[in-house]
Amino acid sequence: MKRLPHSRWARAGLLFGALAIVVVALWWRGPKWNLVADVFGAVTWRWIVLALILNLLSVVVRAFAWQTVVSQALRGAELGFGRVFSAFCVGLLANSVLPARTGELARVAVLTRRLPRGRGYTATLLGTVFTHRVFDVPPVLILVVYVLLTAKIPHWAITSLVIAAAIGVVLLGAALLGSRLRRPVLDGMHPVRRVLAMARLGLDVLRSPFAAAIAIFFQCVGWAFQLLAVYTSMRGFGIQAPLPAAALVLLLMNVALIFPLWPGNVGLLQAAVALPLRSYGVSSARGFAYGIGLQVIEMSVGVGLGLIFLAREGLSFAMLKRMERPQEQDTIERADEAEQPPIARREIVGS
Repeated sequence: MKRLPHSRWARAGLLFGALAIVVVALWWRGPKWNLVADVFGAVTWRWIVLALILNLLSVVVRAFAWQTVVSQALRGAELGFGRVFSAFCVGLLANSVLPARTGELARVAVLTRRLPRGRGYTATLLGTVFTHRVFDVPPVLILVVYVLLTAKIPHWAITSLVIAAAIGVVLLGAALLGSRLRRPVLDGMHPVRRVLAMARLGLDVLRSPFAAAIAIFFQCVGWAFQLLAVYTSMRGFGIQAPLPAAALVLLLMNVALIFPLWPGNVGLLQAAVALPLRSYGVSSARGFAYGIGLQVIEMSVGVGLGLIFLAREGLSFAMLKRMERPQEQDTIERADEAEQPPIARREIVGS
């Protein structure tokens, strides 16, 4: 019985059970599906194409932000934008089709495949992923303030936004405190502490105000492109709500994706999009149809780019699923590092 949660069949059963509950709930309490189909029949496709282009630009800019973080953490490694962008896109694919934010682990695994073993790159790159996510906090706080001042917000949404903003501030504070710690010396350190110390190196960009400002700037630009994509896709679905409504939708959509219970949180995301739009006179059917279309627009860019770069990396989808268990790779790296002489390990720390 102890192995049940780790069984592939058990996890598949839990996933399909959750999806079945969502399908039943949507069928029972969802909108009138014939009206949803009518909305799709009247979509203005030039706005959808523009939204796809804006989403693509958002992905490129956010990948630049991650490369800035990675270059500060791994100063001795040569990681050009092409390799970082490839790993970032594979991560987007994994986040779109697999549960539990597997993409954050997948992009690390893709980058470490072509890096030397035994230098703790896995743990350090996981630290850069955390830092990259922390850099989402400034643009999110700007959006929260903008929405609170300008948008028509349902009462329940205010609580969600405040909690999300508070969590972001706590994570940003923790990252700033962690970056102030001295660079660790790894000789003789317990393996677990060594991994944590290497992960702290991923916060090194916060020790360079200029590099951190560049990364935050790229993240803000990426969120701006995504906001414009949400706004233009509204026009495609015949929703004439103002920009503050698009900002509210963008924030609540991301809140709904913080804890991915199943791939894409399908159903939950559509509800998070449709409910706040009622304050702007948008019907449930149109809002739900827009939520479906918005998720397809968001996923199509990530999945499309991810499949291209997955093939370029010579990986299969089955290998992508195995990347959700990076502890095996990290164990190999720690074992390789333990076999190196102390001089070599000191050289690695100083790099």
